[in-house]
Amino acid sequence: MALLRIGSRGSQLALWQANYVAQELRARGNEVQIEIIKTTGDKITEVTLSRVGTKGMFTKEIEDALAEGRIDIAVHSLKDLPTDLGAEFQLAAVLKREDARDALVSGRYPNLGSLPAKARVGTSSLRREAQLRALLPGLRVELLRGNVETRLRKLTEGGFDAIILAAAGLSRLGRQDAIREIIEPRQMCPAAGQGALAIETRSDDRAVLEAIRFLDNADSRAATDCERSLLRTLGGGCQVPIGAFAEKSGTRWRLLARVARPDGSQVLTEEGEGDDPLSLGKSIGGKLLRTGAQAILEEVYGSRAAAPQQP
Repeated sequence: MALLRIGSRGSQLALWQANYVAQELRARGNEVQIEIIKTTGDKITEVTLSRVGTKGMFTKEIEDALAEGRIDIAVHSLKDLPTDLGAEFQLAAVLKREDARDALVSGRYPNLGSLPAKARVGTSSLRREAQLRALLPGLRVELLRGNVETRLRKLTEGGFDAIILAAAGLSRLGRQDAIREIIEPRQMCPAAGQGALAIETRSDDRAVLEAIRFLDNADSRAATDCERSLLRTLGGGCQVPIGAFAEKSGTRWRLLARVARPDGSQVLTEEGEGDDPLSLGKSIGGKLLRTGAQAILEEVYGSRAAAPQQP
Protein backbone atom coordinates (compact mmCIF):
# COMPACT_ATOMS: atom_id res chain seq x y z
CA MET A 1 0.00 0.00 0.00
CA ALA A 2 1.25 3.51 -0.79
CA LEU A 3 1.83 6.08 1.92
CA LEU A 4 -1.40 7.22 3.64
CA ARG A 5 -1.33 10.85 4.79
CA ILE A 6 -3.72 11.70 7.62
CA GLY A 7 -4.91 15.27 8.14
CA SER A 8 -5.70 16.31 11.71
CA ARG A 9 -6.09 19.32 13.95
CA GLY A 10 -3.18 19.89 16.29
CA SER A 11 -4.81 19.63 19.71
CA GLN A 12 -3.75 16.87 22.07
CA LEU A 13 -7.11 15.11 21.66
CA ALA A 14 -7.14 15.44 17.86
CA LEU A 15 -3.62 14.00 17.66
CA TRP A 16 -4.61 11.14 19.96
CA GLN A 17 -7.42 10.38 17.51
CA ALA A 18 -5.16 10.64 14.46
CA ASN A 19 -2.50 8.45 16.06
CA TYR A 20 -5.11 5.87 17.01
CA VAL A 21 -6.20 5.60 13.38
CA ALA A 22 -2.54 5.56 12.24
CA GLN A 23 -1.80 2.71 14.64
CA GLU A 24 -4.70 0.66 13.27
CA LEU A 25 -3.60 1.27 9.69
CA ARG A 26 0.05 0.45 10.42
CA ALA A 27 -1.04 -2.83 12.01
CA ARG A 28 -2.43 -3.71 8.56
CA GLY A 29 0.94 -3.02 6.91
CA ASN A 30 0.32 0.55 5.74
CA GLU A 31 2.84 3.37 5.90
CA VAL A 32 1.20 6.39 7.59
CA GLN A 33 2.12 10.04 8.04
CA ILE A 34 0.19 12.68 10.05
CA GLU A 35 -0.16 16.26 8.80
CA ILE A 36 -1.30 18.92 11.30
CA ILE A 37 -3.73 21.48 9.87
CA LYS A 38 -4.98 24.57 11.71
CA THR A 39 -8.69 25.24 11.29
CA THR A 40 -10.88 28.33 11.67
CA GLY A 41 -12.16 27.05 14.99
CA ASP A 42 -8.58 26.78 16.28
CA LYS A 43 -7.82 30.37 15.27
CA ILE A 44 -10.91 32.05 16.77
CA THR A 45 -10.75 31.47 20.52
CA GLU A 46 -12.29 34.53 22.19
CA VAL A 47 -15.96 34.06 21.32
CA THR A 48 -18.47 31.26 21.82
CA LEU A 49 -18.47 28.78 18.95
CA SER A 50 -22.18 29.39 18.30
CA ARG A 51 -21.47 33.06 17.49
CA VAL A 52 -18.75 32.27 14.96
CA GLY A 53 -21.44 30.89 12.66
CA THR A 54 -18.99 29.28 10.24
CA LYS A 55 -20.01 25.96 8.71
CA GLY A 56 -17.33 23.33 9.20
CA MET A 57 -15.22 25.57 11.43
CA PHE A 58 -13.17 22.58 12.60
CA THR A 59 -13.14 20.74 9.27
CA LYS A 60 -13.02 23.10 6.26
CA GLU A 61 -9.25 23.57 6.05
CA ILE A 62 -8.75 19.83 6.46
CA GLU A 63 -11.24 19.18 3.65
CA ASP A 64 -9.40 21.70 1.48
CA ALA A 65 -6.20 19.71 1.96
CA LEU A 66 -8.08 16.52 1.11
CA ALA A 67 -9.55 18.00 -2.08
CA GLU A 68 -6.13 19.29 -3.17
CA GLY A 69 -4.51 15.89 -2.65
CA ARG A 70 -2.19 17.04 0.16
CA ILE A 71 -3.67 14.39 2.45
CA ASP A 72 -5.52 11.11 1.78
CA ILE A 73 -7.55 10.74 4.97
CA ALA A 74 -9.18 13.27 7.30
CA VAL A 75 -9.78 12.23 10.90
CA HIS A 76 -12.51 14.21 12.67
CA SER A 77 -14.60 14.12 15.79
CA LEU A 78 -17.85 13.20 14.06
CA LYS A 79 -19.80 15.86 15.96
CA ASP A 80 -17.69 18.53 14.18
CA LEU A 81 -18.39 17.20 10.67
CA PRO A 82 -21.25 18.92 8.76
CA THR A 83 -24.13 16.62 7.87
CA ASP A 84 -23.99 17.52 4.18
CA LEU A 85 -20.64 16.70 2.60
CA GLY A 86 -19.58 17.88 -0.85
CA ALA A 87 -19.94 15.30 -3.63
CA GLU A 88 -16.14 14.96 -3.76
CA PHE A 89 -16.02 13.68 -0.17
CA GLN A 90 -17.23 10.53 1.55
CA LEU A 91 -17.75 9.61 5.18
CA ALA A 92 -15.80 6.41 4.73
CA ALA A 93 -15.75 5.05 8.28
CA VAL A 94 -17.27 5.64 11.70
CA LEU A 95 -15.15 3.93 14.33
CA LYS A 96 -16.54 2.06 17.33
CA ARG A 97 -18.05 4.76 19.47
CA GLU A 98 -16.82 5.75 22.92
CA ASP A 99 -19.22 6.99 25.62
CA ALA A 100 -21.46 9.61 23.98
CA ARG A 101 -22.41 11.35 27.23
CA ASP A 102 -21.27 14.62 28.80
CA ALA A 103 -19.31 14.69 32.05
CA LEU A 104 -19.18 17.08 35.01
CA VAL A 105 -15.67 18.01 36.15
CA SER A 106 -15.30 19.85 39.45
CA GLY A 107 -12.86 20.09 42.31
CA ARG A 108 -15.60 20.70 44.88
CA TYR A 109 -18.95 19.36 43.72
CA PRO A 110 -19.79 15.67 43.06
CA ASN A 111 -22.71 16.16 40.67
CA LEU A 112 -24.91 18.71 38.94
CA GLY A 113 -27.49 18.60 41.70
CA SER A 114 -24.94 19.72 44.29
CA LEU A 115 -23.97 22.92 42.46
CA PRO A 116 -25.06 25.96 44.49
CA ALA A 117 -27.00 28.91 43.10
CA LYS A 118 -24.77 31.24 41.06
CA ALA A 119 -22.07 28.57 40.67
CA ARG A 120 -19.79 29.37 37.72
CA VAL A 121 -19.92 26.61 35.11
CA GLY A 122 -17.72 26.74 32.01
CA THR A 123 -18.64 25.53 28.52
CA SER A 124 -18.33 26.70 24.91
CA SER A 125 -21.38 24.70 23.79
CA LEU A 126 -24.75 26.39 23.28
CA ARG A 127 -26.38 22.96 23.58
CA ARG A 128 -24.87 22.41 27.03
CA GLU A 129 -25.54 25.99 28.11
CA ALA A 130 -29.24 25.81 27.19
CA GLN A 131 -29.78 22.52 29.01
CA LEU A 132 -27.81 23.68 32.07
CA ARG A 133 -29.91 26.82 32.34
CA ALA A 134 -33.09 24.75 32.10
CA LEU A 135 -31.90 22.26 34.75
CA LEU A 136 -30.45 24.81 37.18
CA PRO A 137 -31.73 28.33 36.38
CA GLY A 138 -29.49 30.07 38.95
CA LEU A 139 -26.19 28.95 37.42
CA ARG A 140 -23.70 31.41 35.92
CA VAL A 141 -22.80 29.70 32.64
CA GLU A 142 -19.65 31.28 31.21
CA LEU A 143 -17.45 30.92 28.12
CA LEU A 144 -14.72 28.30 28.28
CA ARG A 145 -12.67 27.68 25.14
CA GLY A 146 -9.43 25.79 24.57
CA ASN A 147 -8.34 22.16 24.38
CA VAL A 148 -9.13 19.67 27.13
CA GLU A 149 -5.96 20.31 29.14
CA THR A 150 -6.45 24.09 28.90
CA ARG A 151 -10.01 23.77 30.18
CA LEU A 152 -8.92 21.53 33.06
CA ARG A 153 -6.18 24.01 33.96
CA LYS A 154 -8.64 26.92 34.01
CA LEU A 155 -10.82 24.91 36.39
CA THR A 156 -7.95 24.16 38.81
CA GLU A 157 -6.85 27.80 38.72
CA GLY A 158 -10.17 28.69 40.31
CA GLY A 159 -11.92 30.35 37.39
CA PHE A 160 -14.90 27.98 37.57
CA ASP A 161 -16.78 25.86 40.08
CA ALA A 162 -17.32 23.18 37.45
CA ILE A 163 -16.93 22.58 33.72
CA ILE A 164 -18.74 20.27 31.30
CA LEU A 165 -16.74 18.18 28.83
CA ALA A 166 -17.37 15.15 26.63
CA ALA A 167 -16.72 11.95 28.57
CA ALA A 168 -15.09 10.38 25.50
CA GLY A 169 -12.42 13.07 25.22
CA LEU A 170 -11.45 12.71 28.87
CA SER A 171 -11.30 8.94 28.50
CA ARG A 172 -9.12 9.06 25.39
CA LEU A 173 -6.64 11.35 27.12
CA GLY A 174 -6.52 9.14 30.21
CA ARG A 175 -8.24 11.75 32.37
CA GLN A 176 -11.16 9.69 33.66
CA ASP A 177 -9.93 10.65 37.13
CA ALA A 178 -11.24 14.19 36.53
CA ILE A 179 -14.84 13.03 36.00
CA ARG A 180 -17.15 13.60 38.98
CA GLU A 181 -20.39 12.64 37.25
CA ILE A 182 -21.41 11.12 33.92
CA ILE A 183 -24.55 13.05 32.94
CA GLU A 184 -27.30 10.82 31.61
CA PRO A 185 -28.85 11.77 28.24
CA ARG A 186 -32.27 12.48 29.75
CA GLN A 187 -30.62 15.13 31.91
CA MET A 188 -28.32 16.53 29.21
CA CYS A 189 -28.82 15.19 25.70
CA PRO A 190 -25.44 14.85 23.91
CA ALA A 191 -24.47 16.35 20.57
CA ALA A 192 -25.19 14.32 17.44
CA GLY A 193 -22.17 12.12 16.79
CA GLN A 194 -20.50 12.84 20.13
CA GLY A 195 -17.97 10.18 21.14
CA ALA A 196 -17.51 8.89 17.58
CA LEU A 197 -14.48 9.29 15.30
CA ALA A 198 -15.05 9.81 11.59
CA ILE A 199 -12.76 9.18 8.65
CA GLU A 200 -13.42 11.28 5.56
CA THR A 201 -11.85 10.53 2.18
CA ARG A 202 -12.16 11.60 -1.43
CA SER A 203 -15.19 9.79 -2.81
CA ASP A 204 -13.32 8.58 -5.90
CA ASP A 205 -10.25 7.23 -4.06
CA ARG A 206 -11.04 3.53 -4.29
CA ALA A 207 -7.69 2.37 -2.89
CA VAL A 208 -7.99 4.45 0.28
CA LEU A 209 -11.65 3.54 0.75
CA GLU A 210 -10.72 -0.14 0.60
CA ALA A 211 -7.77 0.34 2.98
CA ILE A 212 -9.93 1.81 5.76
CA ARG A 213 -13.09 -0.25 5.28
CA PHE A 214 -12.18 -2.47 8.26
CA LEU A 215 -12.46 0.52 10.64
CA ASP A 216 -16.16 1.10 9.97
CA ASN A 217 -18.37 -0.10 12.86
CA ALA A 218 -21.90 -0.95 11.71
CA ASP A 219 -23.72 -0.15 14.98
CA SER A 220 -21.81 3.10 15.57
CA ARG A 221 -22.51 4.22 12.01
CA ALA A 222 -26.21 3.39 12.30
CA ALA A 223 -26.58 5.25 15.62
CA THR A 224 -24.77 8.34 14.39
CA ASP A 225 -26.55 8.22 11.01
CA CYS A 226 -29.80 8.42 12.99
CA GLU A 227 -28.59 11.41 15.00
CA ARG A 228 -27.20 13.19 11.94
CA SER A 229 -30.45 12.55 10.03
CA LEU A 230 -32.28 14.40 12.81
CA LEU A 231 -29.74 17.23 12.69
CA ARG A 232 -30.07 17.48 8.90
CA THR A 233 -33.87 17.60 9.18
CA LEU A 234 -33.62 20.47 11.67
CA GLY A 235 -31.12 22.30 9.46
CA GLY A 236 -28.69 22.47 12.36
CA GLY A 237 -24.94 22.31 12.72
CA CYS A 238 -22.67 21.27 15.56
CA GLN A 239 -22.96 24.61 17.39
CA VAL A 240 -26.71 24.95 17.87
CA PRO A 241 -28.80 23.90 20.91
CA ILE A 242 -29.77 20.49 19.52
CA GLY A 243 -29.16 17.20 21.32
CA ALA A 244 -29.51 13.73 19.81
CA PHE A 245 -28.79 10.31 21.29
CA ALA A 246 -29.53 7.05 19.45
CA GLU A 247 -29.02 3.55 20.79
CA LYS A 248 -29.98 0.03 19.84
CA SER A 249 -33.09 -1.36 21.51
CA GLY A 250 -33.21 -5.06 20.72
CA THR A 251 -33.25 -5.18 16.93
CA ARG A 252 -34.62 -1.63 16.63
CA TRP A 253 -33.24 1.85 17.23
CA ARG A 254 -34.34 4.37 19.85
CA LEU A 255 -33.72 8.10 19.48
CA LEU A 256 -33.94 10.80 22.14
CA ALA A 257 -33.74 14.35 20.79
CA ARG A 258 -33.92 17.83 22.28
CA VAL A 259 -34.03 21.46 21.15
CA ALA A 260 -33.76 24.23 23.76
CA ARG A 261 -33.80 28.00 23.88
CA PRO A 262 -30.32 29.28 24.81
CA ASP A 263 -31.66 30.83 28.02
CA GLY A 264 -33.24 27.52 29.05
CA SER A 265 -36.76 28.96 29.13
CA GLN A 266 -38.12 26.37 26.70
CA VAL A 267 -36.98 22.78 26.15
CA LEU A 268 -38.57 20.53 23.53
CA THR A 269 -37.97 16.77 23.77
CA GLU A 270 -39.11 14.01 21.45
CA GLU A 271 -38.26 10.32 21.30
CA GLY A 272 -39.24 7.25 19.37
CA GLU A 273 -38.24 3.86 17.98
CA GLY A 274 -37.83 2.56 14.47
CA ASP A 275 -36.21 -0.07 12.27
CA ASP A 276 -34.47 2.35 9.94
CA PRO A 277 -32.07 4.84 11.58
CA LEU A 278 -32.29 7.48 8.84
CA SER A 279 -36.08 7.43 8.74
CA LEU A 280 -36.25 7.57 12.53
CA GLY A 281 -34.03 10.65 12.67
CA LYS A 282 -36.08 12.38 10.00
CA SER A 283 -39.36 11.51 11.75
CA ILE A 284 -38.27 12.78 15.17
CA GLY A 285 -36.80 15.91 13.59
CA GLY A 286 -40.14 16.57 11.90
CA LYS A 287 -41.99 16.23 15.21
CA LEU A 288 -39.66 18.75 16.84
CA LEU A 289 -40.19 21.22 14.01
CA ARG A 290 -43.97 20.89 14.34
CA THR A 291 -43.90 21.47 18.11
CA GLY A 292 -41.86 24.68 18.11
CA ALA A 293 -38.24 23.90 17.23
CA GLN A 294 -38.48 25.95 14.04
CA ALA A 295 -39.03 29.19 15.99
CA ILE A 296 -36.23 28.41 18.45
CA LEU A 297 -33.70 27.65 15.72
CA GLU A 298 -34.68 30.68 13.63
CA GLU A 299 -34.10 32.84 16.69
CA VAL A 300 -30.68 31.25 17.27
CA TYR A 301 -29.60 31.65 13.64
CA GLY A 302 -30.86 35.23 13.53
CA SER A 303 -28.94 36.24 16.66
CA ARG A 304 -25.55 35.09 15.45
CA ALA A 305 -22.90 37.72 14.94
CA ALA A 306 -21.01 37.85 11.68
CA ALA A 307 -17.99 35.56 11.75
CA PRO A 308 -14.83 37.42 12.76
CA GLN A 309 -12.04 37.71 10.22
CA GLN A 310 -9.51 34.93 10.47
CA PRO A 311 -6.20 36.13 11.98
